[in-house]
Amino acid sequence: MPGLSPVRGVGAEAGRAAVRLARLPFDLAVEGVAQLTGLLGHAQPSRSTVDGEPAHAESGVPVLLVHGLADREWVVSSLQRGLGGCGAGPFVPVTYNGLSPDIRTAARVLGEQVELTVGRCAGRPVVLIGYSLGGLVARYYVQRLDGHAHVPLVITLATPHGGTATALLAPPHPLLRQLRPGSEVLTELAEPAAGCRSRFVAFYSDLDEAVVPAARGRIDHPDLKVRNVLVPGVGHLTLPLHQPVIDEVRALLTAVGETGFALYRPGRDSRGKTEDAET
Repeated sequence: MPGLSPVRGVGAEAGRAAVRLARLPFDLAVEGVAQLTGLLGHAQPSRSTVDGEPAHAESGVPVLLVHGLADREWVVSSLQRGLGGCGAGPFVPVTYNGLSPDIRTAARVLGEQVELTVGRCAGRPVVLIGYSLGGLVARYYVQRLDGHAHVPLVITLATPHGGTATALLAPPHPLLRQLRPGSEVLTELAEPAAGCRSRFVAFYSDLDEAVVPAARGRIDHPDLKVRNVLVPGVGHLTLPLHQPVIDEVRALLTAVGETGFALYRPGRDSRGKTEDAET
């Protein structure tokens, strides 16, 4: 949070995190604990990514939707319905194992599904939309695993790009440890990335119960082209379904389609530029 020293800021927010965790929606808390204790088992890839192909009737920009740790399928499916009719498609829900030992493994799984989609969509580049933890998985794939070769645009929703104080209070699961500020994965993402050609749009909220402090939902990196969008007054589960956010995402997808992937220009200067907006 601006104006706070690193020590005081993290300490104060970590203290408030316990209160905010208690206010998390009941289904988020229950499903998150269930995943961490193995009650839900391993997540299975969706049918569309295993024994079915993306619908060839859609010829716009392919969009891969990457879920978070504890959100139910309705978050992604509701977002998909909200984005229908904007000229993009096919929409492909991406599934990774919520009990994966780390974000890197999930990012490699995402990479396999990106390449599969590109191959089935006549080589068209894809857009990634990641919710919560899914945004970090998408960013790691693009920024650290050369995914920018296939992805002109990454959109993240309520993603703890700078980590979150709530992870300091969570069970010591390896994946959740990677969400702690200063973790190895987050340190990797802070390293130079001058070769990354993708653009990023990060939607974050000042009332996000899971991303604490709120500013950690931003992407602040000198080498990345970023637009950070503050969405005031909505919670972690509400943000991806918030109509102004859906409208903004629709506009982004429409722009990519109308410009014929002009955002994707191999060889262009990739020095970072950060823009700030509010919706």
